[in-house]
Amino acid sequence: MSKPQFHIWPMSESDAAAVCEWRYPAPYEQFRWPSWRAMTRDGKEFGDAEIRRRQYVSVCDEHSALVGYAQFFPMEGVVRLGMGMRPDRCGRGSGAAFARAIALEAGSRYPGAQIDLEVETWNARAIRAYEKAGFKVADRYSRQAAHGEVEVYCMVFGG
Repeated sequence: MSKPQFHIWPMSESDAAAVCEWRYPAPYEQFRWPSWRAMTRDGKEFGDAEIRRRQYVSVCDEHSALVGYAQFFPMEGVVRLGMGMRPDRCGRGSGAAFARAIALEAGSRYPGAQIDLEVETWNARAIRAYEKAGFKVADRYSRQAAHGEVEVYCMVFGG
């Protein structure tokens, strides 16, 4: 079986609205986005057209079907990644290729920048995928998330 191929392009409004409809099973349900109506009303993340244009991309499969999204959040010398995969695609073995494609895209957009991400320490499935993609744990700390105070690993992409 060949490795999944992913294509990355600017996130459209229709893709953004579709992402807001995704519902994850427990224990991942906390990662769902508010409704598209709430996102646009509040100008939250990709609900704001300018933030969506600058930071968000759609990730599609070889048939151009939306399978995920990514955020490239530039900081001083670092690009912090955020990503999400469509719920029906999670847990099927393509997470590492998905994360690697996003990290390589970030590297091409921001040459010389360190590429990292944060992942909650309990999320073993995501951590395994990120490690297979070339990320390594660099730090552990607490931070505030939409669903409360969380312990996270900061993982850095090594190529």
